[in-house]
Amino acid sequence: MSLKNLLGFMPEPTPLILISVLLVVSIPILLHLIIYNNTSDTLPTILLTGLSGAGKTALVTLLERGRTSATRTSQISHTVEASLPTKTPVASSRFRSPNDPTWEVTKKLLIQDTPGHGKLRHYAMDSISKSQNLQGIVFVVDAADLSLEASEGARQAAEYLHDILLQLQKRATSSKTSRAPKEMPVLIAANKLDLFTALPAPLVKSTLESEITKLRNSLSAGLLDSGVGAKHPDAAEEQDWLGEVGDGPFGFAQLQEFNIQVKVLGGNVTGVDGSDIKQWWDWIGSIL
Repeated sequence: MSLKNLLGFMPEPTPLILISVLLVVSIPILLHLIIYNNTSDTLPTILLTGLSGAGKTALVTLLERGRTSATRTSQISHTVEASLPTKTPVASSRFRSPNDPTWEVTKKLLIQDTPGHGKLRHYAMDSISKSQNLQGIVFVVDAADLSLEASEGARQAAEYLHDILLQLQKRATSSKTSRAPKEMPVLIAANKLDLFTALPAPLVKSTLESEITKLRNSLSAGLLDSGVGAKHPDAAEEQDWLGEVGDGPFGFAQLQEFNIQVKVLGGNVTGVDGSDIKQWWDWIGSIL
């Protein structure tokens, strides 16, 4: 049978057939655009926190522009758009083809820098409570300021970190649904590892855990002295107690119960040999 005869048996196209064909072609395209098309309003946000002088603002500049420049202490919160380096993988794109036109869009993110001064930390706390697109938190510490000779720096960093983690814990426990809270990754970025006096990442982790343990013990003693802990043993534990209840040592692993995943990685924003923040970029890519 010739092609002409075969075509003669085919039905004449009707509006119903044309609509069906149009739907079959257009629905996958629309779904693709809805699922993968990101705009600046829906980009994932990384919240940057830490004490003043830890290197937050210099890190923001490096993440945004790929180079550092002179900075001043932040007085207000501000947000910049950044893109992952070309060779940094993105967890959400592991099944996506590099030829996909949305490939580059998935590597964009927003970095929100917040002041580290004690009177201005409400910017970070508000962002934790209200941000809808918050994907993770980076807490920058000066690893050279956490040594035994500079224990005041370790105490101050631990106090601020304690408040950040407690806010995340409250956010998880305040959920009104039975679903598990959204996972919130936290990176403790041990900065200035190029300096001789800087503590390596494992010691930064243990130092901060030890200081938070001391802080919990101090808070517990204060409650007992005031009589609150004796009359209402569960009140402070449920509302203002970070991690496992009790007088044992604190560890970041305790926060996994609340879907808070804490990791400590070292690097340096500036240095004689330039910056080294590859581990931090890799961590960011792993949570996007």
